[in-house]
This record gives sequence, C-alpha cells and structure tokens, in this order.
Amino acid sequence: MSISILMSYIILGFTLAAPIGPVNSARLDKGIKNGFWHAWVVGAGSMVADGFFMLLVYLGMVQFLGIPIIQIFLWLFGGFILIYSGVESIKNANTITLTYGREKESLMKCFFTGFIMSITSPLSVLFWLGIYGSVLAKTAQTTGTESLLIYSSMIFLGLTIWDVFVAALTTGFRQLLTVKSLIAISIISGASLIVFGLYFGYQGINAL
Repeated sequence: MSISILMSYIILGFTLAAPIGPVNSARLDKGIKNGFWHAWVVGAGSMVADGFFMLLVYLGMVQFLGIPIIQIFLWLFGGFILIYSGVESIKNANTITLTYGREKESLMKCFFTGFIMSITSPLSVLFWLGIYGSVLAKTAQTTGTESLLIYSSMIFLGLTIWDVFVAALTTGFRQLLTVKSLIAISIISGASLIVFGLYFGYQGINAL
C-alpha cells in the first residue's frame, strides 16, 4: 500500500468536498458572520451525514463487489455523477456571492444546518452510491476487500482537511476570500471532478 495511492484517495475526498454547493455556501456564510468554529461545525454536521451514507453504501455493497456487472455499473454510474457534479460546479461558479453580516448563532444550530442540508439531499444518496460505490469497486478489484476500510478513511480524511481549510479561509485568511477566489475554487474543483469522472467512465467501458 503505497503513500501515493493513499494520497490519491485523500485528494479525491478533498475534491469531492470542494465544489461550492449549498453546504459550502453555508460554511462560508457562517464563518464570515461568526468565525472559525461556526464554519467548522457546519462542515462537521455535513461530514456526519456523509459518514452515514458511506457506511450504508459500505455495508450494502461489500458482498456484491466481486460481481463484474456490479463493478461495471458502479464505474459508469460513478463516472456520470462525477462529470455531472463537475459540470454543475463550473456552470454555477458565476452565481457565487459573499454577504458580510454579523449575527451570532449557536454551534448546535450550525451543526444541524450542515447535517440536515446533507442528509435530506436526494443527490447525496446518488452521489455517495455512485462515487463511493465506484471507489469500493475499484479497490476490491485491485487490492481486495481487506483494504476498503483504509481507503475509505483516506476519503474521509480528505473531507476533514477541506472542512478545516474552509473554516480557516473564512477567519485567518478572510482578506483573501473574494468572489473571484471562490469562483476559481469552484472551477478548479469542477474540472478535477470531471477528470475523475472520465477516469471512472473509462474504467467502466474498459471492463465491458
């Protein structure tokens, strides 16, 4: 198990978290208004929901991952979801705005904001089924099921790094936080998702 492979899974988790969607918009908003911990807690709530979806996919998928047709479906479905998410991230980049108001909210309220936004999103189920399912299929195919937990942890570590990065961005680096920088982040993360999506799609077509 090489460091470069582990890093690729961390980068995948980081990239998955980066598009400026509803949860990231909420993180930025809470961080600008209330500071580091409020931004981090929104992300923590979202990650708990993500972890729940990952666990469901993990428990439901492991016994089926040896079946070639399941692997092909997950590759192609994951590729489609990644490309779609990447295109949406780039397409919606120009709609990003920053609002500077100051209103203290409880950390618990911020946590539940992130959690509810993620757990109630229909796309979250499809997102994790497609992308995480594809990752499980790839890992099972190349290294066997014994490595699934380690690689899953690396994806989650990538999500965590992004959460801390956004929280820091809204506080210590607030002067760098402009609409242009957010648009750039959205476009770069969208392009990265498309690249991952094309790779997943290629693997699925190759398996056919």
